[in-house]
Amino acid sequence: MEHLKPQSPEPLLTLSGVHTHIGQYHILQGVDLTVPRGGMSILLGRNGAGKTTTLRTIMGLWKASAGSIVFDGRDITRMSTPDIARLGIAYVPESMAVFSDLTVRENLYLAARKGALDEARVDWICGFFPALKKFWNYPAGNLSGGQKQMVAIARAIVEPRKLLLVDEPTKGLAPAIVGSLMAAFRELKDTNTTILLVEQNFNFVRTLGDTVGVMDDGRVVHAGSMPALANDEELQQRLLGLSLDSHQ
Repeated sequence: MEHLKPQSPEPLLTLSGVHTHIGQYHILQGVDLTVPRGGMSILLGRNGAGKTTTLRTIMGLWKASAGSIVFDGRDITRMSTPDIARLGIAYVPESMAVFSDLTVRENLYLAARKGALDEARVDWICGFFPALKKFWNYPAGNLSGGQKQMVAIARAIVEPRKLLLVDEPTKGLAPAIVGSLMAAFRELKDTNTTILLVEQNFNFVRTLGDTVGVMDDGRVVHAGSMPALANDEELQQRLLGLSLDSHQ
């Protein structure tokens, strides 16, 4: 008797033929992207390829001019950003967006949907980023760039999320802080949080990534497993013009 393989679960997020215009510029030109449930999906590509625009379009900050975005079985293409966030999607922009005049605690409090902080979850987050407790009552605007990035990520995960969109979290960060981010993302992957990450630190993503999409000129030109790309130098050269092994 033939044994049938179990069908894989439906992906958490699917972009189909997504186009995005910003003013007169046609940035996304038919993006097809599938993000499986669980684990970490990576978006690679040169500057200007459309990676950040893809994240912002998913979040509803920029509206798709064509195509569809389906999250957890629901079409979110025309939904507002607050409604998208309520479905369980959080976005950490590259700009390390924090409320500068508010303390670290107040920044996290504003992100707590229940109007109160889950102290156990805060302790869990601070286990990765001890500086948050050290500067708990300091204005976030007084922190360093790396510390602000910690606050931005902590804000995004202070409540459980289904999907976390993160734009270049390691940019400009010290190696020790990058190590803390790596530990945090590893644990998040074990808590039913799916992560879609835009990143240029190849050593970082090859360690954490499960699947990968490579963008060029507003399209996804390659999709597959991250280990397959990391272990195929010829494919790296063809898609990225460099070897991941040379970027430690």
